[in-house]
Amino acid sequence: MFVAIAALLSIGAQAGVAAEGTAGSSQATISDPAPALGKVDKGALPVSLSPDQRTALIKKASAATADTARRLGLGAKEKLVVRDVVKDADGTTHTRYERTYDGLPVLGGDLVVDATGAGAAKGITPAVRTHLGTVRTEATVRPATAEKQALGAATAKGAEQADTDRAPRKVVWLAKGTPVLAYETVVGGLQDDGTPNQLHVITDASTGKQLYSWQGIENGTGNTEYSGTVTLGTQLSGSTYTLTDTGRGNHKTYNLAGRTSGTGTLYSGSDDVWGNGQPTNSETAAADAHYGAALTWDYYKNVQGRTGIRGDGVGAYSRVHYGNQYVNAFWDDSCFCMTYGDGFGNTSPLTSIDVAAHEMSHGVTSATAGLNYSGESGGLNEATSDIFASAVEFYANNPSDPGDYLIGEKIDINGDGTPLRYQDKPSRDGISPDSWSSGLGGLDVHYSSGPANHFFYLLSEGSGAKDVNGVHYDSPTADGLPVTGIGRDKAALIWFKALTTKFTSTTNYAAARSGTLAVAGELYGTSSAEYKSVADAWAAIKVGSRPGGGDPGTGTTFESNTRVTIPDRGTGTSSITVSGISGNAPSDLAVSVDIVHTYRGDLVIDLVAPNGATARLKDADGFDSGQDVQETYTVDGSSVAANGTWKLRVQDTAAQDTGYINGWKLTF
Repeated sequence: MFVAIAALLSIGAQAGVAAEGTAGSSQATISDPAPALGKVDKGALPVSLSPDQRTALIKKASAATADTARRLGLGAKEKLVVRDVVKDADGTTHTRYERTYDGLPVLGGDLVVDATGAGAAKGITPAVRTHLGTVRTEATVRPATAEKQALGAATAKGAEQADTDRAPRKVVWLAKGTPVLAYETVVGGLQDDGTPNQLHVITDASTGKQLYSWQGIENGTGNTEYSGTVTLGTQLSGSTYTLTDTGRGNHKTYNLAGRTSGTGTLYSGSDDVWGNGQPTNSETAAADAHYGAALTWDYYKNVQGRTGIRGDGVGAYSRVHYGNQYVNAFWDDSCFCMTYGDGFGNTSPLTSIDVAAHEMSHGVTSATAGLNYSGESGGLNEATSDIFASAVEFYANNPSDPGDYLIGEKIDINGDGTPLRYQDKPSRDGISPDSWSSGLGGLDVHYSSGPANHFFYLLSEGSGAKDVNGVHYDSPTADGLPVTGIGRDKAALIWFKALTTKFTSTTNYAAARSGTLAVAGELYGTSSAEYKSVADAWAAIKVGSRPGGGDPGTGTTFESNTRVTIPDRGTGTSSITVSGISGNAPSDLAVSVDIVHTYRGDLVIDLVAPNGATARLKDADGFDSGQDVQETYTVDGSSVAANGTWKLRVQDTAAQDTGYINGWKLTF
């Protein structure tokens, strides 16, 4: 598992008012609007699991890991470890696994297995489709060499007081598609801005070459103080109140008092009034952080059905007043906590609603998809926190901080009143791109998040000029075509379900498109307006194309629309007779297939020419859990005569799933 420390923005102290609580049972004052989900397949909606129910599902899945590994075709040295289970209303389970090889963690070996309520396989989403095979586990390079290399990498990134948090551990590095025996070294100390360092460095155990690195502390910037008078969850013990939210997993808020390590001191007092709305009062930032954590807990539980960051009912904790003039906030997996600095001059604590939601959402991402905090997956990680920061802010319905699509707008980190990020048009910050490009993965993750933020805004509100909660937006599209929004609640549901059931550690933008489209199909159907808007919103940021494009090829077309059954573990064959074409087939013969099947990874597809020669169009892939094959393949047919009977042969290579050839055509 990739350990993550995430940060991005801040949650602020309340302006000019005191925060009050009631001993033991008080709750943050929030609205609880019913999500506007429209006509949705309720069976595909996630159910809210109690911690005990989730534990029971994990225990059941853990008892069957050996059988699951065999079904997936894993090698004898590969084992699965259950990390999380999500359940839908129709009984479908989505079980997330980590993988080991000969006892070594396989980084990039995570996968999600979908199964019906009866236990039948429905699909697999692997982080990497490569099969491990045999991996040599004897290292040539010594651990000390890997440690030295990692320390050098951290120093080159500006780390201060760099040291190793633990000895390098041997792993199998699979995240880039080729299994390599490697060392993972975690370098501590401080980053150049004072943020704790948790740089993970992967070193080839045979050559000593650095293969990859990512920052475990996922960070950003912020400022605060704008939530007004709120009710906090606190606890009374004897005559002393503490900032302990017993209604939300015992979430606690601590005072670091300028320190940069340790848990700090739990806020306590003889009354249940916290802060005075001014940053000079230490309790004000604590009240903001405590309130933001409560809102985020409630959003995930009441809207998305997840009780706590890990889904186990356990609350994280918050630490305020970190360091001296620290202009940042972060999430850290290792302490399972959020940490907030006091900003410039120690007068602007980074504790606003959207900052707290952003940081806690890093924890949710870590507990589910585990998106690597580097490259395109790192941008999606950051965007996920921005997406739910906006969702929580709208959900809170706080008149002092209305919901918007501006990230960190209360922080004023630049001193000119501008937000950190703009979801309607990310390029307004001067750095973040509005659309995907091949170089996107090379950007800092806070900027490569731009296109995904833009996607979410377009999917929620649509393109063009509009006003929401008094804020004016004017969102463009890369292809100049409009996008029709489906509403923020639907958009957030689609993203959350994709995050928890489709995304893995290595998901990039293309895979995020596939995952969200799959979820939109499950919830609303593939012919729905919602499905089309998801595709259109991705196309509007240059990821994939819009539905309804023309067929490839401009020559003579022959086709068959006769449905042919593909038996379970059997073969279905469909024929097309070609006539009137002189000479041989072209070198770019287009073969368009439309196959309906519940598990396309089972299928092997061949084109059989009139003379019996075959061309392989598709191999079986046990990790490809998608449904159906709607694809156009190009075949060099120049060595065979065009006229005669051509056949499409489709073999089902595994049990349980079935389908049929819906139609196919040849374009000469």
